[in-house]
Amino acid sequence: MRAVVLVGGFGTRLRPLTCGRPKQMLPIVNQAMVEHVVGHLAAHGVDDVVLSLGFRPGAFRDAYPDGRCAGARLHYAVEPEPLDTAGAVRFAALDAGIDERFLVLNGDVLTDLDVTEFVAFHDRVGAEGTIALHKVADPSRYGVVPTDGDGRVTEFVEKPEPGTAPTDLINAGTYVLEPSVLDRIEAGRKVSIEREVFPAMVGDRSLFARDGETYWIDTGTPQEYIQAQLDLTEGLRGDPVSAVDTTAALDTGATVRRSVVGAGATVAAGARVEGAVLLAGARVDAGAVVEGSVIGHDAHIGEAARVTGCSVVGDGEVVAPGVVLDGVRQPSGCP
Repeated sequence: MRAVVLVGGFGTRLRPLTCGRPKQMLPIVNQAMVEHVVGHLAAHGVDDVVLSLGFRPGAFRDAYPDGRCAGARLHYAVEPEPLDTAGAVRFAALDAGIDERFLVLNGDVLTDLDVTEFVAFHDRVGAEGTIALHKVADPSRYGVVPTDGDGRVTEFVEKPEPGTAPTDLINAGTYVLEPSVLDRIEAGRKVSIEREVFPAMVGDRSLFARDGETYWIDTGTPQEYIQAQLDLTEGLRGDPVSAVDTTAALDTGATVRRSVVGAGATVAAGARVEGAVLLAGARVDAGAVVEGSVIGHDAHIGEAARVTGCSVVGDGEVVAPGVVLDGVRQPSGCP
């Protein structure tokens, strides 16, 4: 099978880290997010991947100039204009010449979904489309997907008001689609797969869904971006990986707990880093505190400064000595 991976968004929830790069090119423990997604597909034999591109497509071409990523061949499909989720799927599939059953994935979701079994379920029930589901405590942020006893979707409720969701199973952002779904997507305009295409398929009784019952996280917010990395280092997704790059320099007098420290980053004596992510080249001076926050590439946290409360410090930014950032984005927007 082939797969379309949606990586064209602006990543606004992770600004300023995404001002100059697509979200899926951000590192997750020193490996680009897109490589985690594509590598998982390749492990299930999906070795031909179409990247649906929009924002800064050159970043992907520059990173993978030979057209290969994490064991898969890449096809770059660059939208001429934003076409929303269904429009992007249609454009990418047609651009790549897909004319048979295919997978679609959101490129900012990390999951251990058994893709092989997921496709087998789709085949068994004779679905036109199948959605992977995941159980969450608060479904109001997502598309909620109630099903009958056979797995047929009975309704598709996009981002219901808190307390009104008919189920706690949400759209987990992985689909198997028959090529007939492409005919449902009108050309030349923005079309939402969640708000237009899936509800129409529900009406035709051709949409099914299945709970993946596996690890799943949407990495689109700073808190989840941090959590996804801690999960890897703590073994919640396979064997634990090292949280501290071998080229990072941690002073023996520094305290670093439950944090990811990227290549060439430094943490000075008396500094404390906890529940945080320091990207490559970040520098934390003596006595500074970084807690539950993300520090961008080559950013500098001055002596005795405090960065807490899910703050995000952009690439190359300087937090002056003694300054306190609590829940702050620095800079607050993109240039």
